[in-house]
Amino acid sequence: MTLLTENELHRVSEAIRVVEQKTDAELVTVLATRADNYSYIPTMWAAMLALLSPSLVSILPFWVEMNEIMLLQLGVFIVLAVLLRWQPILVRIIPGQVKTWRASNLARRQFLENNLHHTQSEVGVLIFVSEIEHYVEIIADRGVSKHIADAEWAAIVSTMTEKVAKGETLQGFLGCVEACGVLLEQHVPLTSAKDELPNHMVVI
Repeated sequence: MTLLTENELHRVSEAIRVVEQKTDAELVTVLATRADNYSYIPTMWAAMLALLSPSLVSILPFWVEMNEIMLLQLGVFIVLAVLLRWQPILVRIIPGQVKTWRASNLARRQFLENNLHHTQSEVGVLIFVSEIEHYVEIIADRGVSKHIADAEWAAIVSTMTEKVAKGETLQGFLGCVEACGVLLEQHVPLTSAKDELPNHMVVI
């Protein structure tokens, strides 16, 4: 997946600093390679296909002993359990709803772990990206959400999701931070200079 260099991380931090000079909101960006290791998914598929493998034996033109069937099942399970962990395959066998749920859950945990709910005026805004899932979410605390409806974030999220899917993660973050800045400057303008949360991107 796309890993940002130190220089690219600095560019995102600088973009946040520029935005926060015009708004009371506190922006935090989080980039996750994946929302979960999904280790149970390959195991589940391998077990299911191993259980089904004896049905293939029935079409063979010769008799197969029970111990040979058990060895076949074991072999199928081991091979698939390893093969299906290969990332290009793993990404395709994870149900879409599972990827969305895991990524959304991680986004909310990151909102809390980065203290976005503890800003003085409840103006924390999280920009969260999980690359493998191509998942993007913007979560705003009450001091912001009462001024900006979720629908207003939708176009920004959609554009960034497209960038992440193309592997243009840096461009996506820079564009997203800038677009968020326009909304925040309009609805939550700067009233006092402060910097309650770090501007650097959190990479997990």
